[in-house]
Amino acid sequence: MRPKVLLVEDDAHLVELVRYNLDKEGFDVVQTHDGEEALVLAQEEAPDLVVLDWMIANLSGIEVCRRLRRAPATAGIPIIMLTARAEESDRIRGLETGADDYVTKPFSPRELIARVRALLRRLRPALSGGNLDYGGIIMDTAAHKVTRDGLPVQLGPTEFRLLRHFLEHPGRVFSREQLLDAVWGRDVYVELRTVDVHIRRLRKAINGEDLPDMIRTVRSAGYALDSDATLRMAS
Repeated sequence: MRPKVLLVEDDAHLVELVRYNLDKEGFDVVQTHDGEEALVLAQEEAPDLVVLDWMIANLSGIEVCRRLRRAPATAGIPIIMLTARAEESDRIRGLETGADDYVTKPFSPRELIARVRALLRRLRPALSGGNLDYGGIIMDTAAHKVTRDGLPVQLGPTEFRLLRHFLEHPGRVFSREQLLDAVWGRDVYVELRTVDVHIRRLRKAINGEDLPDMIRTVRSAGYALDSDATLRMAS
């Protein structure tokens, strides 16, 4: 699966350059020059990372970053800010708003891609290949095997795909619609309540009889795989 990057930039020449290089390096790119549209795309497209320019139309990059961090469904998306502002105070402001990294213009595409890969390795290690490992759950994607705390977990095909999606984005909240798109596909009609059924099956499989429940339900938002939820025991 190719990692998806949301590129928010209004310089057409820079967009073309960055898109070309990200695509060549194995990334899918969704692009907009508009801050308000960026918020919508972040919800709908569920990108693995956002590259966000400071100066964009309608909403500033700083405000977009702030709103992404406030919304449960987008709070965990890694963000790299692009800006011509080189002052230390501006870098600090961007990082304090919630950006994970900061790239000053002008920059080379190789530098940006290196930053993207480094950030994904740090915050989304599942996208770097190999086993997926989070909170004691280990998934061997090649052998199609799952263990929790060293004990085997038996999963059906849909629960396996659902858990894989969560493991690739630990801590991130996904709505039922986003889970349908990611796990079942956009061209397949499945009712929303089907997601709840498979979430219950997944919970039963990975939690067993008395293990803490790692799947967090966020009211009016969706579900997340969250090791911080281990204080809440499975019902």
